[in-house]
Amino acid sequence: MNTREHPIGIFDSGIGGLTVAHAIKELMPRESLIYFGDTAHLPYGDKSEAAIQAYSVKIADVLLQRGCKAIVIACNSASSSAYELLKEYVGSKALVVNVIDPMIEHVRSNFPDSNIGLIGTRRTVDSKIYATRIAEVADSVHLSSLATPLLVPMIEEGFFDNRISSEIIATYLDDPSLADIQAIILGCTHYPLIRQQIDAYYGGGVSVLDSSLITALHLKDLLEEKDMLCEKCEGEDEFLVSDYTESFQASTRLFFGEKVRLTNYRLWE
Repeated sequence: MNTREHPIGIFDSGIGGLTVAHAIKELMPRESLIYFGDTAHLPYGDKSEAAIQAYSVKIADVLLQRGCKAIVIACNSASSSAYELLKEYVGSKALVVNVIDPMIEHVRSNFPDSNIGLIGTRRTVDSKIYATRIAEVADSVHLSSLATPLLVPMIEEGFFDNRISSEIIATYLDDPSLADIQAIILGCTHYPLIRQQIDAYYGGGVSVLDSSLITALHLKDLLEEKDMLCEKCEGEDEFLVSDYTESFQASTRLFFGEKVRLTNYRLWE
């Protein structure tokens, strides 16, 4: 089997990264995916950097053992805490892609001299990774970041597209730090599920930037550049979780758009 036929590995602390997996599958339907949801340790947003790095390396081992040609860190918290370490650890065995750098490049190319908002977990916001990267490549862009810790549990409990979620979203977006922005970055892979509500809040006056689609486009470009894109494959997708529950299984449909079969895989026995 040549490299083009190898699967794409994707991981997140739970099911939020399924928005990235779904975007990749929509864009590259012939690619086979191996998704790992580290549900035993979710959410990563309130874990230490050292813990996130340890989980990420362990998951990378699982994906490398399955021959993945690329590993997508489909989590902003892991992207900010573990990307550089993981890239060094994986070396030439696979491409490593995070969900932050493609977004930074998108902002640089499409929103110069703009005020940009960012919402995400405390871990992502406190890391200042977006602010640092944007300052490095687009110093004319002004970034305002806001931690929105209630959004992930709200989404995972199924509270979206209703009055409760609309009020929580509006409370966050009303924050003065997000005034006068031209675009807002959804700095968590859960947030595409509430993109329509965020769009509705702004009434189309603010561009809502979805990292799942932007990451998928970046990955496709990278695979084409490396001659690693599989155009004739018919591989099966595999979905692993470190702690299986029936409720978690039921909620995957919300993220991936269809029911997926989850396999329990313990990281530490």
